[in-house]
Amino acid sequence: MAEELNANVLLVDDEEQFLKVFSQRLEGRGLKVDTSTSGEEAINKVKGKEFDAIVLDLAMPGMSGIETLKKIKAENPDLQIIMLTGHGSIDKGVEAIKAGAIDFMEKPADLNKIMEKIAEAKHKRFVIVEKKHEEHIKEIIQSKAW
Repeated sequence: MAEELNANVLLVDDEEQFLKVFSQRLEGRGLKVDTSTSGEEAINKVKGKEFDAIVLDLAMPGMSGIETLKKIKAENPDLQIIMLTGHGSIDKGVEAIKAGAIDFMEKPADLNKIMEKIAEAKHKRFVIVEKKHEEHIKEIIQSKAW
């Protein structure tokens, strides 16, 4: 990528060493990275902070990645979530996409591909938020008797 992406990303994975290394690699590319080691923690972080993309592990103890995905999307359908797994299957990929993930990638994922997906996620979220703002402005204008 020629230009710096400058995105806020949440990484969710129960493997702390993976989170540490992966977040350092993304931060080295100009991203602002926050991490969570569980689905519950991720859900709480999304309530208090804006993220351009979430990279979410599929297989975690306790709340699974799919369950976390569904709960996050139920609370905030605009969030763009990329599923990442070391144990991918077509069935799980289809389930994740149906639940609202924008992509399903296998570990170890190529860093350039992840950066492309995060850039796509940021752009999609921007377009969604922009459209909502436009609709809100139209509602305000229509409600006034100017």
